[in-house]
Amino acid sequence: MTLAKAPIGVVVGLLAAAVIAPAIAMVGGAQPAADGAGRSVLMILGSYGTACTATAIARDLLLTAAHCVQPGADYKLVASEPGHEPALKDIARIERDPQFDLKRLFGHLATADVALLKLAQPLPAKIPPVPLGGEEEPVSVGDALVVAGYGVTVRGDGRTGGTVRSATLVATGVPGTLQIRLYDPRTKGTSAGLGACAGDSGAPAFRARDGRIVVIGVVSWSTGPNLSEGCGGLTGVTPLARYRAWIVDTARKLDSPLAP
Repeated sequence: MTLAKAPIGVVVGLLAAAVIAPAIAMVGGAQPAADGAGRSVLMILGSYGTACTATAIARDLLLTAAHCVQPGADYKLVASEPGHEPALKDIARIERDPQFDLKRLFGHLATADVALLKLAQPLPAKIPPVPLGGEEEPVSVGDALVVAGYGVTVRGDGRTGGTVRSATLVATGVPGTLQIRLYDPRTKGTSAGLGACAGDSGAPAFRARDGRIVVIGVVSWSTGPNLSEGCGGLTGVTPLARYRAWIVDTARKLDSPLAP
């Protein structure tokens, strides 16, 4: 981990950039992804002016990053319909993995950056839940993952966020169960390319399996090119494998059991 790495989140002003970035948006020319797996990717807003990305994994349950949902703040789901103003929907309960340590995250150390959001009302049928990937699915260098989030497309310009976009990135470094580092295969992290940015924290990392898409991780941090501060270099993902049992068990306790 490097000192350039930082969690990525966005302050809403409309989405003015935060001092720290615990959520990232897809920079580098990522394309809108309202169809396909993008239908299951949603935005959450916090009362402290933060914005993050989440994934529907049940009709009334979202998966996001733990650093996106801090104690003492209120959070809402952003629901939008074509031709209508966005509406804010209530979140009934928030559960963060008990192993999550914010100090470790800001100290550039891996931690259980995973949380579940129980919705007060079920999602409409047009937003299908995405299944979790299995624990037996290791990621190797060169493997392609799709990351989709609501983050900004231009760092520091909150006006460029708020649209779900996706990018196909590949694994680099030494992928494991604690973290996965992704980069744009065209630029390899040495020059500005596709990657997460402010507003993409909690965004899903999707993988194709047996003809369907599964979520195997959530976005936690980003860097600029050559490990500089910013976006468009590396995208850091917290893999779900180590925390999958907690997710499944907590979903059951929240009366939102996950599909096999």
